[in-house]
Amino acid sequence: MKSLHPHALAAILSLALAGPALAHADLASANPAVGGTVATAPTDVTITFTEEVEPKFSGIQVLDAQGKRVDQGEAHTAPDDAKLLSVAVKPLAAGTYNVIWHATAADDSHKTKGNYLFTVKP
Repeated sequence: MKSLHPHALAAILSLALAGPALAHADLASANPAVGGTVATAPTDVTITFTEEVEPKFSGIQVLDAQGKRVDQGEAHTAPDDAKLLSVAVKPLAAGTYNVIWHATAADDSHKTKGNYLFTVKP
């Protein structure tokens, strides 16, 4: 019986152990939707992530077309789902809004960030 070369064994073990360490809290979906247009202005912006997030180290900012913040208060996770991060917004006028988010995965502290636009119809 042949044995594995030490380098091959090390490579196999590193791949087997790397699975959980590679998890990131990436954006899975959002409300309002990424690039979406809504007829009624939302009262909050909610992002669903692929992993649970740590709310102390995660956040959402919502900016109007002039770059003024329209979010209010701190972003928070849902009581029953730590993959949902939400922030309340001021009453929104018709226009395009930029959602800027950052998230820290609860299980491994990996950080991710991104942004997207949505539009409120006139």
